[in-house]
Amino acid sequence: MPSLRVWLVSIVLLAPTAGSANGASPYDAWFQANQNDLVALYTHLHTHPELSFQEVKTAERIADELTQAGAVVTTGVGKLGVVGILKNGPGPTVLIRTDLDALPVAEETGLPYASKATALDLSGKPVSVMHACGHDIHMTCLVGVARWLATHKDQWAGTVLLIGQPAEEMIGGAKAMLDDGLYTRFPKPDFALALHVTPDQATGTVAYTSGPALAGSTAVDVLIKGKGGHGASPHSTVDPIVLAALAIVDFQTIVSREINPIHPAVLTVGSIHGGTKHNIISNEVKLQLTLRAYRDDVRDQLIEGINRRVKGLAQAHQAPEPVVSLVETTPPTINTPSLVARILPVLIETLGAPNVKEVEPVMGAEDFGLYGRDGVPTFMFRLGTTPPQRIKEAKAKGESLPSLHSSLYHPDPAPSIQTGIRAMTAAALELMPAKP
Repeated sequence: MPSLRVWLVSIVLLAPTAGSANGASPYDAWFQANQNDLVALYTHLHTHPELSFQEVKTAERIADELTQAGAVVTTGVGKLGVVGILKNGPGPTVLIRTDLDALPVAEETGLPYASKATALDLSGKPVSVMHACGHDIHMTCLVGVARWLATHKDQWAGTVLLIGQPAEEMIGGAKAMLDDGLYTRFPKPDFALALHVTPDQATGTVAYTSGPALAGSTAVDVLIKGKGGHGASPHSTVDPIVLAALAIVDFQTIVSREINPIHPAVLTVGSIHGGTKHNIISNEVKLQLTLRAYRDDVRDQLIEGINRRVKGLAQAHQAPEPVVSLVETTPPTINTPSLVARILPVLIETLGAPNVKEVEPVMGAEDFGLYGRDGVPTFMFRLGTTPPQRIKEAKAKGESLPSLHSSLYHPDPAPSIQTGIRAMTAAALELMPAKP
């Protein structure tokens, strides 16, 4: 039998089943009254995406929305981060985080509100920009949670930290905010929560993993040097493109032949740049790699293997010594098992057991894990965003659904936002018990 606390939460948030004689729940009435405005906010955010550490207008809009909801807002935390504080007497402090940034992707969804935005990336190159990872859904849910909590203060007690974090896609925003005093200038949280969209789960559902959920990520730049010259005289050169090709193939043996098979690891070469013309052998080639692992020693083994291989190739081919640089790194996202165990029953009571699913860890990465600094328990759950009929049709055709970061990814806004707000609000209420 559910606890009294869980039962009370379900009365507030659980939508009735079809044909229920009890009518709409209080939450349903609230969402219906706010749905158009929330979907309009989502549409605006989707149409006006900004790249990592360029989220000036996005941060301004989220700061304004949180202020209107009643939060005390501070901007410019970690460059472009937003912190909104809702206080409601003594009680626990709960951090709820959204990310703000979009991706350099040209949208191909054909939606009437599809992004046509462009920007300059860090190299000064013009790129198209799209919310291809659902951060626009995340932001809208955060604003909705803030509005709901601000207008239902009789149902919770404590402090809520509403975080708008820049540069999640660059794995830099969480660190920037924490380094700028997030846990010293503001109340240190007792718990940290977040949600993330997923395209492989239906709207109306959430998914969770207890313990390791997302891998640690390390970005590595490799500069392979050679000796340039004419393409018709390769014998008078040291061809770095050939060395790069050999290195890329050899990198794959680090995971397949050196890493213990029971330890997950990924090494992907995401970018290779070298040369300017058909008949010119260049002086250098630049590679950009992403490494994924759940253990620090596995990550270190990947890095050591990269160094050893490129230096060995350079020596074997009489090339200048290459340069391997670590660009950025973030630890795995570990969902604290005790926190998951506490919140899971209320998610089940709120959404219904068939709509709360346990899923396996993935090798995708997030910097949300950094909010576990100084022992803060953390929990990120996944939010289904694809209509069940769309999933059914894709399976019937043997087709894959567009993944995150795809130019074709398009969540169904209203039900995704509604479920995200319901689930996150239920979790917050569980952690901040109502006043006696």
